[in-house]
Amino acid sequence: MTIEISKEARQLAITSIQRYFQENMEEPIGNIGAGALLGFFLEEVGPLVYNKAVAEVQERLQQRISEIDLEVHEDEFQYWRKFDKQKKGR
Repeated sequence: MTIEISKEARQLAITSIQRYFQENMEEPIGNIGAGALLGFFLEEVGPLVYNKAVAEVQERLQQRISEIDLEVHEDEFQYWRKFDKQKKGR
């Protein structure tokens, strides 16, 4: 699965990469170089981050599913109990 980002997000990422190089590296990086670096990271590292996020979502959903019986559980055979309680209250 190819990870794609919008044109606006891509431009913001390229600008961020250029700023990072300007502030932290000895040589700046141009627009084309930053775009190529972004493409490399999206293809090479992007799936790692994506798969980790999917695994975390699956884990959270499994936790929620395992707790759903607590949220929606109803006790069976409760009809006569309400009448028994009324008789005891008299």
